[in-house]
Amino acid sequence: MSVVPDRHEPDAERRTSGPPLLTTKHYLAYAGGDAANNLTFSLVSMFLLVYYTDVADIAADVAGTILLVARVWGAVTDVAAGQLVDQTSTRWGRFRPYFLFAGIPLMLLSIAVFTVPGGLGTTGTVVYAYASYMLFSLVYSLTNIPFGSLSAAMSQRSDERAKLSGARSIGSAVAIIGLAIVVVPQISRSDDLQRSLTVTTIGFAALGVLLYVYLFRNSREIARAEADKASPGKRLKALGKNRPLLLLCLSALSVLAGLFVMQTLQIYYARDVLGHADLTILLTVLTTGAMFVVSPLVPRIVTAVGKKKGFVVAGLITAVGGLGIALAPPSVLVLPILAFAVYGVGIAACQSLMWALQADTVDYGEWRTGVRSEGINYSALSFSRKVGQGIGGGVAAWGIGVGGYVAGSASQSQGARDAIRIVTGLGPAVFVGLGALLMLAYPLTERRYQRIVGELTDRNRARALADEESASVRQ
Repeated sequence: MSVVPDRHEPDAERRTSGPPLLTTKHYLAYAGGDAANNLTFSLVSMFLLVYYTDVADIAADVAGTILLVARVWGAVTDVAAGQLVDQTSTRWGRFRPYFLFAGIPLMLLSIAVFTVPGGLGTTGTVVYAYASYMLFSLVYSLTNIPFGSLSAAMSQRSDERAKLSGARSIGSAVAIIGLAIVVVPQISRSDDLQRSLTVTTIGFAALGVLLYVYLFRNSREIARAEADKASPGKRLKALGKNRPLLLLCLSALSVLAGLFVMQTLQIYYARDVLGHADLTILLTVLTTGAMFVVSPLVPRIVTAVGKKKGFVVAGLITAVGGLGIALAPPSVLVLPILAFAVYGVGIAACQSLMWALQADTVDYGEWRTGVRSEGINYSALSFSRKVGQGIGGGVAAWGIGVGGYVAGSASQSQGARDAIRIVTGLGPAVFVGLGALLMLAYPLTERRYQRIVGELTDRNRARALADEESASVRQ
């Protein structure tokens, strides 16, 4: 029986009759978990292309294909991981064990991705890049799918889910800004970038393991899923009937394509368009640091306008920022900085609201089909996000390749610099704007969601009473 709050009870009664409210340690643990995820995943998304082109000496178009193939592969492994998670049952819960048993190998693989051995030749280098990145993507699925699924099991209160979503966004932002502060100076000034990146990734891996252990010890699972008894085929059939989730997946694919165009090219924009690689830190603060301002406001946004309207408006703000980046003359530094700030505010709200929307679709799926399946639900969203990430990374690499970017060159042509500027801004403008428009068809409003939660409560209470009566008769 799933545990959900009764919409008819006052808050004081909920505190005593329902599950205990989440505490600070739960939010900190969840934030730390996404920080650990991003110490690997964002490290790859932000710096792997520049590592491939400028250290491993892989051509930009070839590197773009590697990014696309490996990320689409990661999307497939997400679905497999979702099926596995939904069939998992341990004394620690369904999700928490993965943070230990997959988290540690993931950290080791993040080191391997940025440590391409020398002397392999062109073909050997490309083969190693494919193999290491695809294996990394597989293990990341076994960590991230349980992590994303956990929020729907930690609480079914809308306000707490919004806070969990905000917490993970802040944890992600801390990690991404930290990555920029630590790694960018190495790219711009290190005499032996390969050695410094290897040492740095080892340090990140050690920190990530500690954060996963903290998450394991300080998270909880209170919502038991009926999907434990459902076959994989039944879960997939239920997934096909979850219209809100399917629309969210389409939107997420488009939004993440735009986000990863930006995240992949940000360092190129700072170094080759603005002329100072260290400005990547400022741009990262603008595009990611907005999480610190926006995430605490997410519960208020949800209360004021709802998740759907908030997401649509945030996507359109992101698109405006992207257009500004594409059109702003680099010689007037304040204009691109302002455009990056606008983009950052919009994408921060999009990201935070996306996780809150996803958790709601779990309850909708249970209400619609009788099957509660956090793992396959989250893996469907993650599949879409990974495909979008692959498209975004590929578009970024191919775009600058077509523009004439020369891997490893100390100076790029004007055409290459223009291509970097236009693709960096236009990619998010087009993709995120499209993702926002798709959500106009999203059918799950706040009022309807609360009605669904209430009906689930009544349904589950009736089932519990029936089980009790059946047990008393047997006795």
